Amino acid sequence: MDPTPAPAGRLEIVSDAICPWCWIGKAHLDRALAILAEDGLTFEIGWLPYQLNPDMPAGGVDRATYRAQKFGSVERGAELDAQVAEAGRGAGLAFRHDLMVRTPNTVETHRLIRLAGPTGLQHALMGRVFRAYFQEGEDVGDVAVLARLGTETGLPEQVVAAFTAGSAARDEVVGESLGLAQAGISGVPSFLLDRHLLFSGAMPAQRMADAFRQAVTILRERVEA
Repeated sequence: MDPTPAPAGRLEIVSDAICPWCWIGKAHLDRALAILAEDGLTFEIGWLPYQLNPDMPAGGVDRATYRAQKFGSVERGAELDAQVAEAGRGAGLAFRHDLMVRTPNTVETHRLIRLAGPTGLQHALMGRVFRAYFQEGEDVGDVAVLARLGTETGLPEQVVAAFTAGSAARDEVVGESLGLAQAGISGVPSFLLDRHLLFSGAMPAQRMADAFRQAVTILRERVEA
């Protein structure tokens, strides 16, 4: 049996848990990774924190009120939700905007994702958080909800305990989110290979796969030059 090929690099996704395009982007990413795996091209996967609403109150806000203020009216917010839902269906995802009652502060989500890094479960956990928020109407700013999602994903008890015990990784995720914004990342999802920004946006799987393949080739040529 051939040995498992070494990862071609570390692919990181800059994301926020309440960004619908990030959930769609993850669905396309999973398909792109499957395409590349058939060619023996694999990656280490990581998720980086980004706060779309860094000034959001700790307890979050009523979603309908927030979106009416942000987009000018309830009707405009509903139009945008419908556009997202249509794009989601194309990616095999079912958005349930009718169940989403709060827009949370996502620092707690990013803390849990960061703490999950050494377990190798970041990618699975991010998917579970997206589904909880966009499809099940869960408050992913709530520590108890997040702890349950972490347990469901298989996080070790000590990781969940460290998360619920206090503020582990809070300074790191707030600082990194700010740093990524200051570095020029203004849209999510954004995709980085070995910390080189490749692109932003939830492009289709085949285009993603082509972009990743091309990026690997370019970075390898730079190393060999």
